[in-house]
Amino acid sequence: MSAITIAIADDHPLFREGVSRSLSEIDNFVVVGEGASGDDATTLATSHRPDVLLLDVSMPGGGIDAISDILARSPQTKVLMLTASEDVDSVAAALRRGAAGYIVKGIGSRGLAEAIRTVVGGSRYISPSMRAKVEKSLLDRPASLRPRETEVMELVAGGLTNKQIARRLDLQEKTIKHHMTEILSKLGATNRTEAAIRWRQGAQGEIAQRRRRRRTG
Repeated sequence: MSAITIAIADDHPLFREGVSRSLSEIDNFVVVGEGASGDDATTLATSHRPDVLLLDVSMPGGGIDAISDILARSPQTKVLMLTASEDVDSVAAALRRGAAGYIVKGIGSRGLAEAIRTVVGGSRYISPSMRAKVEKSLLDRPASLRPRETEVMELVAGGLTNKQIARRLDLQEKTIKHHMTEILSKLGATNRTEAAIRWRQGAQGEIAQRRRRRRTG
């Protein structure tokens, strides 16, 4: 099995060094760099292109704000938030920017290793203590898609491929791919199937909210 490369961005040196030391002792894990700010995280992504970048929310430059730049410079990197913040809005914002997971500090080295392997394998990881709250938040407040993105998403949910959608909407396939990139980011999804599920859930949640407002209005 090839080594999993990891970079860490956190503005607390003692915590960062502890995480680095713990991960370095795990087989097939290699820590390739450390930083203390959002700018440092972007630099780490550019220079090392790690498999996983552990990113704090509350640090100079803002961890969440750095996600888009990190993924633009190293699309294959999985951004995994590692933070003390249990704010649901922060979790939802990070996932919608493209983070592959969200871990609350206090997790042990074994649990952190499991989370890293999970996101490297292509799945999302959210701390169990936050999972139910996050899923409810994403259901109650679906991401806002532009009209064209909504059209594309309706066809994706109907099982059409990018090529079929392009023909249906009289657009180029690369334009559909661009729309899908935006949609995945907004929905915090890692693939088309997950996007379709989240989009349906969001639509259902919005309908339920409207019904509740009518009953209480």
